[in-house]
Amino acid sequence: MKVGKILIKEDEIRKRVTELGDEISRDYRDKTPTLVSILKGGIIFLSDLVRSLSILHEMDFMSVSSYNGGTESSGVVRILADLSINIEGRDVIIVEDIVDTGLTLDYIRHILLARHPKSLRICTLLDKKARRRVDVPLDYVGFEIPDAFVIGYGLDYGEKYRHLPYIAILEPDD
Repeated sequence: MKVGKILIKEDEIRKRVTELGDEISRDYRDKTPTLVSILKGGIIFLSDLVRSLSILHEMDFMSVSSYNGGTESSGVVRILADLSINIEGRDVIIVEDIVDTGLTLDYIRHILLARHPKSLRICTLLDKKARRRVDVPLDYVGFEIPDAFVIGYGLDYGEKYRHLPYIAILEPDD
């Protein structure tokens, strides 16, 4: 597998993440939201997003798996690491790298809603609507992308390519 066409350039990502940070800062002006990053893919997005916030905030992490090393979600979601804080009564924003079928995010969303946060919103860098199987409410969206397996800016294939500063399509070797 190799890096194919670049879909979103580094400067475009930087600009849009700053805009998302400004939007979240406005919406949570007098609040201290807890940003929950879904590891591992969401960590780079979260890192840049929190630097663009002008409000106080907290962070926590969850690690889930549904891909098992392939390019298609298995549909079976496993929680590998759970939150370290109690989110009851807190304003929570799930920070996700990509929403594809929606199965994983819907699962996480229901788990977190059962913990009674004051509010729960979703911020995703990438929205791949063409593959959606479960409708999940997305409050903050960076980019809508076509139905292709993408890598870079935290997104990987077999733990590779996360380091790329842009988002590209993964293509098979010739």
